[in-house]
Amino acid sequence: MVKLIALYKQPENKENFDEHYFNVHTPITKKIPGLREMKVTKIVGSPMGKSDYYLLCEMFYDDHESLQKAMKTDEGKASGKDVMEFAGDLVTLMIGEEVNE
Repeated sequence: MVKLIALYKQPENKENFDEHYFNVHTPITKKIPGLREMKVTKIVGSPMGKSDYYLLCEMFYDDHESLQKAMKTDEGKASGKDVMEFAGDLVTLMIGEEVNE
């Protein structure tokens, strides 16, 4: 299992961010072919108090090939374009593999 991880910094206006993220961006992203699961976590703090981060989204795919294919679809491109337009300065994207010990 491979996942695309989107980590968002604190937005200036959380209400506007949430409105767009949950009502526009999430529905676009959920349509991406090959997406197995999408988990969204709101960051509520850290052991040191406040966090620089606001939201974490994990998007699960079967393997690297499935992820690469998904990103080339119209839905994948639409999701990427949308995130860059509304949160390009806030988001860091990473690809990860879960490790089972």
